[in-house]
Amino acid sequence: MSQICNICGKGVDFGHTISHAHNVGSRRWNPNLQKVRVLTDGKVKRISVCTRCIRSGKVQKAK
Repeated sequence: MSQICNICGKGVDFGHTISHAHNVGSRRWNPNLQKVRVLTDGKVKRISVCTRCIRSGKVQKAK
């Protein structure tokens, strides 16, 4: 499953973990995605949406 918000397009961010001894390893930051039942074009769909889009009201949840 791809880690991309279907509303805003927010995705994974990459970087490094660096220890005190400066040992470097790869890591990734995943967005906080939730599977939500959404009302779009009069139909109910299940999409993955980041919590910022849910909180800001960019999504109309289906009841």
